[in-house]
Amino acid sequence: MKTLLETKDLCKTYVVNKRQNNVLKNVNIRMMEGEMTAIMGPSGSGKSTLLYTASGMDSLSAGVSLFCGRDISKLSQKELADLRLDEMGFIFQQMYMMKHLNILDNILLPAYQSRRNKASRKEKSEEGKALMRKLGIIEIADNDISEVSGGQLQRACICRSMINHPKIIFADEPTGSLNRMASDEVMKELVKINREGTAILLVTHDSKVAARCNKVMYICDGNIAGSYELGAYEENSRLQDRERMLNHWLMEMGW
Repeated sequence: MKTLLETKDLCKTYVVNKRQNNVLKNVNIRMMEGEMTAIMGPSGSGKSTLLYTASGMDSLSAGVSLFCGRDISKLSQKELADLRLDEMGFIFQQMYMMKHLNILDNILLPAYQSRRNKASRKEKSEEGKALMRKLGIIEIADNDISEVSGGQLQRACICRSMINHPKIIFADEPTGSLNRMASDEVMKELVKINREGTAILLVTHDSKVAARCNKVMYICDGNIAGSYELGAYEENSRLQDRERMLNHWLMEMGW
């Protein structure tokens, strides 16, 4: 497997009231193609900041973030926007969607904006519907975003993140606002997407969510304190066993 995402001595500093807050301090991570990795750590440890700076959603203060060997900090704003649109997908805890568009049109919006996606509007629409069928939500295609459940809306967000066939999906607490049943449904879909070859880097505080990942990185005070290899999660894997092993390791890390 090739390296997909790599950070080298990544730093992020915010200045608040003339005081420096060093959120990330020389963070080094590496993700291979097709991996599914979770970032865990205490509140305020830098989990989401790492996700945003590594993906180019936020600027870095020092170091480099390499995506497919390209230093994304060296890209222009237009190049960076095109990279995020065409080669990356994003899922957030707060399910941001355009209120004046129905669910299907929200899913299709990135495809219509992409200059790399040369499919016709009809082909894009059919692909969006195919993704909705795959995730079991085709019946809400014409609904407004206020007319669906949280679990359905998050699965629609997954469809939107996949519409341009990204190499990686960045997910920030994708199950954080969902109940347990909806959370399990969303994670099943993310595992399926990962098995089909899309890498996933997600931030979570939920060990049950992280237990489905290949690897878990623990961040504390802006540094990667350790990582734990769980291996690929298969259908016949006992999730409870993986979660128990992960929780034991997390306790050792000071969770």
